[in-house]
Amino acid sequence: MKFYQLTKDPSPRYTGYLNASHKWGLPGVEPCPTCKAGGGWGVEYPCVDLSSLPPHELKKLSDPWPVTREEIERLREVVRPLVPPETRLEPGTMLGPLVGTGLGYFGQLFMQEPWVLYMRREALERLREAGMRGLQGCPTQIRFRTKHAPELLEMQLQTQGQYHPDCLPPNRRPPCPTCGNEFRERPDPIVLEAASLPTELDLFRLRQAWMLIVANERFVETVGRLELDGVLFQELEVR
Repeated sequence: MKFYQLTKDPSPRYTGYLNASHKWGLPGVEPCPTCKAGGGWGVEYPCVDLSSLPPHELKKLSDPWPVTREEIERLREVVRPLVPPETRLEPGTMLGPLVGTGLGYFGQLFMQEPWVLYMRREALERLREAGMRGLQGCPTQIRFRTKHAPELLEMQLQTQGQYHPDCLPPNRRPPCPTCGNEFRERPDPIVLEAASLPTELDLFRLRQAWMLIVANERFVETVGRLELDGVLFQELEVR
C-alpha cells in the first residue's frame, strides 16, 4: 500500500480564504524553566461540543493566553469527558466549530494551512459513498456574502502511524526532564514505518507529526476517479 501527503493546490483559480477561528481551545502554556519551551499549537477537533461546561470554564477555554502547566493539566481533565478517547490534548488544541467569514473560490477539497483539511459537503458524501473510511466532517459556522456559498465541512482526523527510525536524527536530544518536551523536528526526507500505519483508515494524521495529513492510495485513486479538485498528493516513502 502506498501513502501520500496532502498539500494545497497552488493553482491561482483557488482563491478561497477563511478568516475564522475555533470557538474554544486549550490555552498555551507558560515557558518551561528548564528548556524554555512554551506556547502551544495543537490538533483541531472541530466536532467537539463544550457548550455544556460552566460559563467560567468556557471563558478560560476561549482565551489562548498562556497559563501554568498546572492549569493546563486541570483544563485537560475538564474537557476530557467531552472529547474522543484518542484526542491529543496538547496546549493550543482547538475545539469546536470554526467561526468566521469566507470569500473566494474553493475546490471540492480545500487546505488553507497544511495541517487542516476542508471538504464541500457533496465531496464528502461522494467519498463516503465510494467506501472511504475515517472521514468525519464537522459543520463550520462560516458566513459568505455570495448567494452560492459552498457548505464547507472541517475534517476531524484520527492520529495514527509514525516515522521510521531510520529517518530520525541519530543524536536527538533527550526529553526535557521538567516538562517532557521531546524537541521533535520533521525529518527530511520523511519515511513512514509500515507496521505503524492504519489498515482501517484511508485518511489520517501522523501521530508523531500531527501537522502531516496522510492518505493511502485507495483515497488518492478515489479522489482522482471522482475528479475532486483542490489538493495535491505527494508520495511518501514507507519501510
